[in-house]
Amino acid sequence: RSEPTPARWLALGSAVAGLSWAGYAGVAWVRYGRRTKTGEADRLLDRFMPEYEAAVRHQTQVAAPAAVTFAAISALDLRQSKIASALFRGRELLMRSKPAKEAGPATLFAWAESLGWRLLGQSPGRDVLFGAITQHWEANVTFRGLEPDEFRHFNEPGYAKIAWTVRADPAGANQSVARTQTRVITTDPHSRTRFRRYRACLSPGILLIRYAALRMVKRQAERPPTRSG
Repeated sequence: RSEPTPARWLALGSAVAGLSWAGYAGVAWVRYGRRTKTGEADRLLDRFMPEYEAAVRHQTQVAAPAAVTFAAISALDLRQSKIASALFRGRELLMRSKPAKEAGPATLFAWAESLGWRLLGQSPGRDVLFGAITQHWEANVTFRGLEPDEFRHFNEPGYAKIAWTVRADPAGANQSVARTQTRVITTDPHSRTRFRRYRACLSPGILLIRYAALRMVKRQAERPPTRSG
């Protein structure tokens, strides 16, 4: 009986990964529109999008004060993540979209604004909320930011309205929790169907990007301070 070759292990690993991706995508499709009670309020999201069709929430415990954790969030550069870069490239190949420009702002908030997201609200050093309307199912997706009041009441057919927040909450002495939450609502049934299909297919990648981002924040925030001078 011959031992499995590296090629066979690679094929087996690819098959398992493919099945896992398909399984998670199927769960995302079924759960779309089914809101669950989490007990977790978010003052900015509750203000701008109290009603929504889907929400994605992630968090990680950080052994650092909330101010340090939020500073790490503010300095986050997703281009330094091989996982995020690979998944962004994978979307380009899957959707046959134009490659994203490499140049531009590096930090998370500046990068988001360069893509078209609009800052809707914030508590300095604690949390921020960004929002935009988009057609995520298009190959070359664009984000259009709106003024806060305009965003809150926008309902023009043909779009998905998306808002996301990142927070650093105190959790005891020199402890905090880094949180991110994204909410989505579409403006008509046809857009809902299109976004639901898109989100189901890409949801495993979205999960991995959130995981990679929070891991980077945790690592940076918990890094011992350097002595200068």
